[in-house]
Amino acid sequence: MKNVVGVSILLVVLVALDAEAKVFSRCGLFHALKKHSINSNLPDWVCLVEAESGRNTAAKGGPNRDGSYDFGLFQINSRYWCGLNGKGGDCNIKCSDLLNDDISDDAKCALKIYRRHGFSAWYGWKNKCNGKPLPDLSKC
Repeated sequence: MKNVVGVSILLVVLVALDAEAKVFSRCGLFHALKKHSINSNLPDWVCLVEAESGRNTAAKGGPNRDGSYDFGLFQINSRYWCGLNGKGGDCNIKCSDLLNDDISDDAKCALKIYRRHGFSAWYGWKNKCNGKPLPDLSKC
């Protein structure tokens, strides 16, 4: 009986965690970015997100060579932009807050990064998008 209860609790926790994450379709991402004030260079933004996280809000990368981690759709780095143990970094957010399906804080921080460094702040964009064919969003 204890095993059944333990498995049931585990399943509830896994379902709850999964409910907080979202994998966007390409057009779904396009519309979500526009909703969160990312209105220009949308093919570049979509390509960046596809390259960095596969459009998955729960993506977490790392550890990187410097011990930092990358979080969420935009793979925002914990060394500079978000805090691992509470709010922190230049975006003054908790890194774990970048892993849910509410992308408002992700988009705000990504725009801050973009204003400072452009798309070249992201290796995914530099390696997979810069000078390459970008996603066709004309049907979105």
